[in-house]
Amino acid sequence: MSADPIYRDDVEFGWFMPTMGDGTSLGRESERKPTLNYLTQVAQTAERSGFEFVLIPTGGACVDSWVVGSAIIGATTTLKPLVAVRPGLIAPVLTARMAAALDNLSEGRARINIVTGSSPADLEELGDPLARAHDEKYTRTREYLDIIKGVWEQSAGLASTEFSSGAEASVDNNKVYFKGDYYEVNGGTSRPATVQKPGLPIYFGGSSPMAKSVGAEYADVFLMWSEPLEMIKQQIEELKESQRKHAEQSGTIRPLRVGMRAQVLVRDTEEEAWEAARNLIKDVDPETIERARSTFSKTGATGQNRQNAIRDAAAANDFVVGPNLWAGLSNLRSGGALMFVGTPDQVSDRLLEYAEAGITSFILSSYPHLEEAQIFGESTLPLFKEKWAQRFASLGR
Repeated sequence: MSADPIYRDDVEFGWFMPTMGDGTSLGRESERKPTLNYLTQVAQTAERSGFEFVLIPTGGACVDSWVVGSAIIGATTTLKPLVAVRPGLIAPVLTARMAAALDNLSEGRARINIVTGSSPADLEELGDPLARAHDEKYTRTREYLDIIKGVWEQSAGLASTEFSSGAEASVDNNKVYFKGDYYEVNGGTSRPATVQKPGLPIYFGGSSPMAKSVGAEYADVFLMWSEPLEMIKQQIEELKESQRKHAEQSGTIRPLRVGMRAQVLVRDTEEEAWEAARNLIKDVDPETIERARSTFSKTGATGQNRQNAIRDAAAANDFVVGPNLWAGLSNLRSGGALMFVGTPDQVSDRLLEYAEAGITSFILSSYPHLEEAQIFGESTLPLFKEKWAQRFASLGR
């Protein structure tokens, strides 16, 4: 690793699990339901295609991420489930125990993605009292992660019975005590102990200053939604500044991988790729697009507001925001909707530019997820890895 603590020589690729359903276009009812059979097929295809992990999202329209993560570990051997978790909806010690159980059952493959923002309306439906309190949610997340990391680090394992007094039958778990503004824990423990030490890798994202501050302090991978390259570089610099501030307070800089959530569509020719991309929203009626855009405009999330601005600025240019980069899906899809469009050579070059800027964890998706995982994995992923290796060889590294 270079002297820059935010930079990693290795690049990882993850795919997305379509737990809201899947299909060949957006804005219509899903053609493929998120059944166990279909989600298993997507996970197995992602594994065969060279992806290291899958992001399992959370939200009102998603099949529960913990259930899906538990289901797919038995159908895969190397694929790592990245389970999305929302603080405020599950107690932190219980989250730590659930994650530790998944880590044990998957033999050390589990990861968690902490989702602090999310849809305010969805959080209200689920009973989150901080649904519309942006800064307070991030303050709560700090406490949440303090507790989770604490009980993971203190856990020694399972006792064979809670009633035994014999040394052979019990395991010493140091207790965690915590009192904050949002949580109080008296003697918290996590059982079983995690396979990965000192705990599971934590993915965490956001675009606001509060998000970057929390990420610099707790995350192993800080996630951003896809944006034009110069905007991503700016966000990375802001994240580095948050790292520096945390280092002044703690005395150490934590190494941090930076990730990006994006869409991708690859075809043999650029013309075929652009046609396939535009076909994803070609038949959507204007009223559906207007409803979606109206919903996106009411968000309190900094990242979504940035996505809205990118889309609106590119509207007069058919939503093309840069070389092989298209914002058309932002009319119907929230979050990381920007799409890399082109040939394997073009898209691998664009991803290489982002990797050189500091993005070394890519979470990709496309529609339908099953076929597109295979297409990207066979055509573009090996090409990117070859170019990335050559780049380092040329630098003598």
